[in-house]
Formats: sequence, C-alpha cells, structure tokens
Amino acid sequence: MDYLDNLETIIKINSYTKNKIGVDKVGEVFDKWFIELGFEVNLYERELIGNHRHYLSKYEKGKKRLLILGHLDTVFPPQKFEEYSEDSEWIYGPGVCDMKGGNIVALQALRELQKSNIDIKNIDILFVSDEETGSDDSKYLTAKLAKNYDYCFVYEAAGSKMEVVTARKGVGTFLMDITGKASHAGNHYADGNDANLEASYKLQELVKLTDLDKGTTVNVGKIEGGIGANTISPNASLVFEIRYKLSSEKTRVLDSIKKIVNNSYVDGTKSNLRGGIQRDVMQCSQNSLDLIQDIKIITNTTLNYEERGGVSDANVVSSCGVVTLDGFGPYGDGDHTIHERANKKSFELRIELSKKLFTYFVNYFEFKQEI
Repeated sequence: MDYLDNLETIIKINSYTKNKIGVDKVGEVFDKWFIELGFEVNLYERELIGNHRHYLSKYEKGKKRLLILGHLDTVFPPQKFEEYSEDSEWIYGPGVCDMKGGNIVALQALRELQKSNIDIKNIDILFVSDEETGSDDSKYLTAKLAKNYDYCFVYEAAGSKMEVVTARKGVGTFLMDITGKASHAGNHYADGNDANLEASYKLQELVKLTDLDKGTTVNVGKIEGGIGANTISPNASLVFEIRYKLSSEKTRVLDSIKKIVNNSYVDGTKSNLRGGIQRDVMQCSQNSLDLIQDIKIITNTTLNYEERGGVSDANVVSSCGVVTLDGFGPYGDGDHTIHERANKKSFELRIELSKKLFTYFVNYFEFKQEI
C-alpha cells in the first residue's frame, strides 16, 4: 500500500504547530502530490505559523462545490514524539489519526479517481496549519472560503464504529483577572481586599452555569493568585472554558459570565475578562442527516454517526451554513499522546468510501437528488 509509505514520510516530519519550518515542509510534500493530480496550489503565507494551503481543482461554473478540510499541524514539539512504526493491525506515530492519516485518506481516494480516468472537478482541499492551537488565525480564512462551497467533508478521525460526526460542541476560552488590595494579614487584615476570596466566589458561580442535561459545561481549569500566606491577596486569575451544544445556551452562559465579572462579591475588588468563543457550535441539521441517508444509498454502506464534545474546524464551516460532516478519517485512538495509533483496516474502508462519494459527486455535482 503506497499510501502508507506516504503517511510514513509526513509522520517523520515534525509539524508541531509552532514549528513553522516543519509544518511548511509537510505542506510542500502535499503540494507535490496534489499538483500531480492536477490541482492548483493557492498559498496563504504566514510569518509565525505554517502557511495555509488551498488546493483547487477544475471549476465547472453553476455546479455544486465540495470542500475537503484538514490540518497539517500536530501537538508534540521536536524530539518529543517523532517515531513511526506499524504492526499487522495498527500504525503508530504523531498524527496517524489526528490528522495526517485523514489527509492521506482524502489524497488516496482522489488518486483512485485519477486511476479510473475520472476528471476531478469542483472538489477543493483546504489544509490549515494551526488547528491544534485553536485555529486562531485560520478560522477567519476558513470561514471566508467556506461561503464558496455547498458541502464539506472533514477528515478528522472516525469513531470506534466508523462513525462520522454530525455535531460538535462550541467552545470558548476565557481569562478573568481580579484585582484587590494587599495588606499585612496579621496587622492590617481588615484593610485588604482579598482577590483570592473573590476568585473563590466567582469560581463557584461559574461552575453553577453547567447544565449537563443540555450539554453545557463550564470548567475552571487554572487558578492563580496572591503573594504569600502573610499577605491579603492583591490579585488573582481564573482560566476557564465553556462548551455548549445549543446556540441558546451560548447566549445564556455568556450573559451570565458578564454578570459574574461585573458583580463584586468582596468589597473593593474589580474584575476584567479576556477571551471569547474559539469555535462556535456545530449543530446537527436535517440537511446533514439527509446527506447521510444519501451516502448510504450511494455507497451501499450503513454509515453510523455521532455527536462529539470536542471541536474541530468542522465547527467553523458548519457555522457558515455549509452542509458539513466530519470524521471521514481512519479510526484511531491515543491522539495527543505518545500512544497515538490508527487502524490499518479503517484506512481501506475510508478510502473506498471516499472514492465512491467523490466519483458520484463529480458525475452529478450534487448529493441530494433522486438516486
């Protein structure tokens, strides 16, 4: 399987998000492969992170357009986890399932079209370079480009039963700075305004916003504050995130956070909030469910689907109104750890599925129709 040789090539190139040289090197390897398939490379150069890459196929005006979405970056710095290995069932290495493996699935499926003398049209690919750190740069580019497409397939890892993903929670990350007044804890206890105490009240109020029945969570993941045991704390900070399944919950939680920031539980303290929504919610839509039914008919395959609490760039495209399905990559586990692996058989299954879908699309340029 030549595509596994391709996978090994890019796995062995460290593409930690902050390693611009490595991320760009992986991108340049993909450039070569996609150019061989007739794609045009449109480069979005960046100074501090890897360049984003948009691969364009032939465009037939008036037809539906499909975007394949992936990312080039991984999570481990150089020399931390760079090994590639395999056995009879699994492939091991950084990015094998998240998501260099998924990128290879899409590439190989398109190669299968070329081998069958099928002209690739109206299927474009976007590979971004900063997904693992929240797509803080690329999400604006992704949203801008997404408006040109009718469908989007994202090649993050499949579920354990080869599920695709119809919904992902939205996520926001925040830092709350709290200012109080320092004083000697022994001699002038009453003269201070305790920022740490204020932080403790605010933490409890934030966590109360969690509503598990609606899929909403608020997690205060980091607390800092104070100088020492003998000093009333003059400052504190809370780092927290929100995750939500419903847009209405986003509104509720954001409004409540604003009230918590503006309310002082300890006299003399003040608070300031930084941060915001990183990726908005990907809600399951009837269009997505209809597309899954079409895929079952087109491929003669029962396609399982699921919702996930984690986020991806599918959130960005879906928020633009594009019919989006995620999880078209291989099945794997251990992502973001040194035990990351991907199942070999799942590569074959996903390549075959994608080949059938791409073949159908370039023949009809539409998934929703009488089949």
